[in-house]
Parts: sequence; C-alpha cells; structure tokens
Amino acid sequence: MARFIYLDHAATTRVHGEVARAMQGALLETFGNPSSPHSFGLEAERLVRQGREVLARALGSHADEVYFTSGGTEADNLAIRGTLEAKNRKGRHVVASAVEHAAILETLRHLEERGLCEYTLVSPDDTGRISPKAVAGALRDDTVLVTVMLANNEVGAVQPIAELVGLVKGKDPTVYCHTDAVQALGKMSFRVDELGVDLLTISGHKIGGPKGIGGLYCRQDVRLISQITGGGQEDDLRSGTENVPGIVGFARAVTLAMDNMAENIESWRKLQALLLEYLEAIPDAQIHGDPLANAPHIVNVGFGGVRGEVLVHALAQEGLYVSTGAACSSRKHIASHVLKAMEVPKAMADGSIRISLGADTTMEEVEIAADLIRKKVVELRRFQRS
Repeated sequence: MARFIYLDHAATTRVHGEVARAMQGALLETFGNPSSPHSFGLEAERLVRQGREVLARALGSHADEVYFTSGGTEADNLAIRGTLEAKNRKGRHVVASAVEHAAILETLRHLEERGLCEYTLVSPDDTGRISPKAVAGALRDDTVLVTVMLANNEVGAVQPIAELVGLVKGKDPTVYCHTDAVQALGKMSFRVDELGVDLLTISGHKIGGPKGIGGLYCRQDVRLISQITGGGQEDDLRSGTENVPGIVGFARAVTLAMDNMAENIESWRKLQALLLEYLEAIPDAQIHGDPLANAPHIVNVGFGGVRGEVLVHALAQEGLYVSTGAACSSRKHIASHVLKAMEVPKAMADGSIRISLGADTTMEEVEIAADLIRKKVVELRRFQRS
C-alpha cells in the first residue's frame, strides 16, 4: 500500500487543522489563567465561556449545565462518584448495562470492592440493545443512579435512552439517569431534553478535537459532590485551572462536527453498506449487532478460525489500522465483555475486529481495506491449519 488507511476513529481521531490552529492561538497568545483578574485572564475566561456556550448549543442545554473535565473517563467518574456521595442517605445502588465502557464498569467494580456501592448489570440482547423494561425492573428502593451509554463503542449499538429514562423516572423520579455519549456526539442527532437524562458525558478526541478534554452535562437541579477540590473552578464541581487550549479546540471540533454531521452520516451509511457487502462475502464471517440500527461509523465483525489481535497486527503491517475493540483494553488481550454479554460464541468473539470510519474516509479506502481484510483472513486461516 502506498499510504496508510486509518479506520480506528472510534479509538481516536486526527486533530482537525482548524482545531489545531485555534488551539495554537490559545497556547501562544491567550495564555492567561482564566481566574486571573487582569486582561490576560479575562480574555482566557472569555474563551472558556465561549467554549461552554458552543457545547451547550450542541447538546441543547444551558451553558451553566456544561462542566469541563479532562475527558470522558473523568466525566463518567464524576457522574458516578458524585451521585453516590450526594445521595448516600438514600442508598448506594447503581444500575448499569453490561456493555458499558470500562470507565463505567471498572469504576463500579472499584467502588464495590471498597464497600462504597452495589450495582446491577443489565444484559443486552444479541444485537447489543438494552431493554428499558429490564433496566426499570432492576431498580431497588436504594437505587440512586442508572447509567446506560447512548452508542456502544465496540459494536455501535444505539440504546433507547429516552424510553429507558421515561420508565425509570416513572418508577422513581429521584433516580439520576446518566448516559455516556462519547461515541454519539457528532455522529448522531440528540438533545439532552429529548433524552431526558440528568447527566451526559462527552469527549473531544473522538470528533477531531484534542485528547485530554471532555465534559459533563449536569442538569441544573441535579446535585453532585465534587471529586477534585481546590480552587473552586467549574462552579466548585471540578477544581483545577481550566485547559483553555483544550476547551478552544473542543469547541471548534464540536462546531465542525455539528455543521457537517448530516453530510457525514450520509457518507458513513454508504461506506458502511459497502463494507458490509464485502465482509459478509467472506466465508465464516459474522457481523455483530444490527448495523442498520447502529451508530453509522462502527462495524464489528468476527471471523471463524482467526485471532482478532493477530489479524489486527497483520493488517497494520500492510498499513491498514483497525482494532479488536475498545482502545483502552486492546493491548491487554482481554476478551470483549461486550461480545460476551451479547452471547457471541467465544471462537467468533476472539476473531473479531472493529472497523470505525472517519469524516475523511473514502470509498476507495473502504474497498482497499475490505479486500485486504479478506486476503489476510484467508492467509491466517491457511497458516493456522498448516
């Protein structure tokens, strides 16, 4: 291959040129501390305020409901830990889906080990979709939080969050509802008022923004306990000097993603359909989830008789970059908890890869990638049989 083809955009994206230029200005010119009272500080504070307003418009929220964090993982942690502390008189039970990101599941496990929470996991169907009735049925008198992600990062399954929240609130309006929307922002249309959630997580580096910046939407009447104390930034919810260049880049990336979302979705659906056509023609290949109902930029496919990590490395040697699943666990060679929860047979789950499209992915790249995947699957099967 003359150049590389990057199809791992669900893990991270290249920073958009306009984003990098906007960040450079914040790094070199508007370098003041937003908490300083002089002109340099006031100008930096203005950029933070503008960034907050941009994110609020994208989410359909008020600007004072958007809090900046270091990324999606911190925002998820703040939602969980902050709720448990704020509602400790009611209880410490959390309901989550079994296909959540590690930022949710590992946090719950960590807290449970220390006696700080109890949690119930709701399993998905074979498409990765969570039943709202099952979530509502898992509520207990001491439940304080429900957390179910909007779009799954491994198979792209989109969850019926609005229906789920309606059932949960109908049963117990005091339960906070949180959704991790990191893979949904800029990839599908949603508004926080339509979802009905109390808390929602977003991140910058999945949409052409920088790493190290994210946010948490927190509805005005929701009370959380801060997990990082100090100078009282972010309305006392998240102390620490604001990452002004990151916020500027995040805001610019969100603007670009929202402006181009309809066009990108249309392109992704066409590329997704072409990719599926090629992949389904490979013998003993299995598409995971329901691609037509999934997020438009993710395809997860398994190949019998092949190890997913071996296939990923073989493709990378040819300049094609995909992954076996979530980037945070791919190097640990851990079986996908998402595919396991979907009851995908172990042999097929072990042979699975995730292909995720970006705003600049072309038809030619998809065709080359699909042909290369087919060739490498054939080669690896032949090698493993010999």
